[in-house]
Amino acid sequence: MGAKKGDKVAAMLYNSNHIVEVYLAAAKMGAVFAPINFRFKENEAFYILDHSDAVVFVYGEEFGELVACLRAKLPKVKAYVCVGKSSGGEALEYETLIVGSPPKDPGVEVAEADECQLMYTSGTTGKPKGALITHGNVLWNLVNTMIAREDNPGDTSLVVGPLYHTAALNNHFTIRVALAGTSVIMRRFDPTEMMELIEKERISVVSGSPSVFNLLLQLPDLERYDTRSVTKCTAGAAILPVETKNRLLEVFPNCGGVYDVYGCTEASPCITILSARDSLRKHACVGKPLTFLEARVVDEHGNDVPVGEVGEVVCRGPIVMKGYYKDEEGTKEALRGGWLHTGDLARVDDEGFFYIVDRKKDIVISGGENIYPREIEEILYTHPKIADAAVIGVPDDIWGESVKAVVVLKEGQTMAEEEVIEFCQQHLASYKRPRSVDFVDVLPRNPSGKVLKTELRARCREREQT
Repeated sequence: MGAKKGDKVAAMLYNSNHIVEVYLAAAKMGAVFAPINFRFKENEAFYILDHSDAVVFVYGEEFGELVACLRAKLPKVKAYVCVGKSSGGEALEYETLIVGSPPKDPGVEVAEADECQLMYTSGTTGKPKGALITHGNVLWNLVNTMIAREDNPGDTSLVVGPLYHTAALNNHFTIRVALAGTSVIMRRFDPTEMMELIEKERISVVSGSPSVFNLLLQLPDLERYDTRSVTKCTAGAAILPVETKNRLLEVFPNCGGVYDVYGCTEASPCITILSARDSLRKHACVGKPLTFLEARVVDEHGNDVPVGEVGEVVCRGPIVMKGYYKDEEGTKEALRGGWLHTGDLARVDDEGFFYIVDRKKDIVISGGENIYPREIEEILYTHPKIADAAVIGVPDDIWGESVKAVVVLKEGQTMAEEEVIEFCQQHLASYKRPRSVDFVDVLPRNPSGKVLKTELRARCREREQT
């Protein structure tokens, strides 16, 4: 189709064999795989396709109307391939293309330094950035993760997260390829279907974000499913509340703990992992830095902070991205001093274990005191009526900022604002308790499961203005 080594191949597909085939085909011929969030609307998809300079675009028939609206604005895309029926015959059909293609090896040499993936960050603030991940980044992430997660050959893994996300693609799926295991790929997450697949396919490895597990744990009849085959449970993408971890161990009793994974797109993605056995004694912890990388917690001058104090997580090693695509300034800022600056705040204990405190941009400063929303969210998760929660800072004429809790209640439950505030007051210093509470049906999240706190803050500002 004219694509060469180094060219970008974009894909907008639900989880399926098709997206995996496109990825592996691109990697084999030295092209760069650029997956697109299937939840994106027209303007969001256009940004990725245009910015990535994709020359081939593979998409599902469900996105035919969206593609039809975009074609005229994408002169750099030379070929369109549709999985399913192409509306109007304006794209090559995926299966027809495969049948008519020669089976010979492309004969392209690919080395560790060559680009493999163009993974766009979640875009919690501003436009998404395209992190260039090399073949070496992918391989060293595999080695690091397999060692720390103690992955075994032949395991059967349930891939729940979207494969356009670096964790699902590089960890949940590719590890099974590397270890000759089996991946059972869910088209889209559904808690009931997830439990049915675990029982039917005798799944041994379950991975997900806290938001996925929270939805799973709300199923009314969890105990009726046979989960004895599950021997490994891993969590990542956001901070795993202690309450959620404890309940997961009840649902999957043969796990012996939960592997808590911390990382970011720019690190391919893993930086630290907490082992299952350590998870039983280390709460709200993400473990130690992985074998083939260095990670530190530093102050604003790049100096290591003392044990127990909060600083920013930085890391370096063969897992760190090549840089942001077409963003020299962003690359210099992220990789300054030779270290990847994650923007995540953490502390380290006297055994060298990392504890993620919060995102740098999410700290609430009230009356000169630094308040970490994650600490308050942990308390909220322990309330029997609360299903999900997020804490943000809102403007306050006296204190600069005050704490607001945004709460999702479990089905059939009711609570008053005062009840939430009182509950927090019992467990937290008075300056940390929420001053106000909003009740919502669902929290806005990005594809990796992280709460979009910028959106929550924007909603509050809009209400104040009206």
